[in-house]
Amino acid sequence: MGTDMIRAVVVDPDVPGRLAIALVDPPSALPNQAIVEVAAISLNRGEVRRSLSAAAGWRPGWDFAGTISVAAADGSGFPVGTRVVGFLSGGAWAEEVAVSTDAIAALPDSVDFKTAATLPVAGLTALLALEKGGSLLDRSVLITGASGGVGYFACQLAAAAGAIVTAQVRRSELVEFVKTAKAHQVIVGNRFDQFAPYDLALDSVGGDVLPGVLENLALDGTCVTFGATAGSEVTFNVSKFYGKGGLSLYGFILFHELTKQTAAAGLTRLVKLVEQGLLKPHIDLEASWQEVAQVAQQLTDRRFLGKAVLQLRT
Repeated sequence: MGTDMIRAVVVDPDVPGRLAIALVDPPSALPNQAIVEVAAISLNRGEVRRSLSAAAGWRPGWDFAGTISVAAADGSGFPVGTRVVGFLSGGAWAEEVAVSTDAIAALPDSVDFKTAATLPVAGLTALLALEKGGSLLDRSVLITGASGGVGYFACQLAAAAGAIVTAQVRRSELVEFVKTAKAHQVIVGNRFDQFAPYDLALDSVGGDVLPGVLENLALDGTCVTFGATAGSEVTFNVSKFYGKGGLSLYGFILFHELTKQTAAAGLTRLVKLVEQGLLKPHIDLEASWQEVAQVAQQLTDRRFLGKAVLQLRT
């Protein structure tokens, strides 16, 4: 590893979209970290939203895929040349990154970089949130906001686990889209009683949607909440909630969940499901990372469905 500067995406308040590619110092690896040459990244609303208010020089980025150029000095992880997918808590949108070996998974030849790059945040969120429901075989699972990145993965993962999957979307034109994610039935709007009760619900909408979700849980049912696209202030009938018996409302944030199990473990499972054809991301936008500011704005404006992937190299 030389001392030459590398390129990375940074916050620049003086450019349109506040995101620019700039020269930064190359990554310096701890003994348990590998250096990865990044080939592709994917964008998530959380990091894009933060970049709108972050200070100049802040480096966003959680999801990446690429090739190990320097193996971890402590002997953990994979050798040089291994194709990997990984997760970082920040700074992943760069030509090279240093990443702990417990946050990367190896890629088989059949899984390309662009597909792999969609997996870390959206895939791990869907996978670990669904685990809060225990065994899903023949259980009723509701996924709100099912056309989003997490929701689209969650529908497929729940179906693969044997669940009866109900997807909720805002508009009727999204029905066929979520059916491609293996949803068995679809709700347009907030009429959750159609297919109730639900043993497990994943909610990323909040607002006026969450109360209806809670009212339609089954006995001992669980709702996992991890977003609030319709608003953070929620009012619900608490006596109906505790009066039904054994209901749980679980607040989920990926960074906390990954203090309890490694990203590598979940990523390895997700990669295997992709390899088996049981999990397929919907990539709606592919571009060069030179277009990061424009693509981030399109994501914020909800101009496309599915995931956006930016290529650093092919």
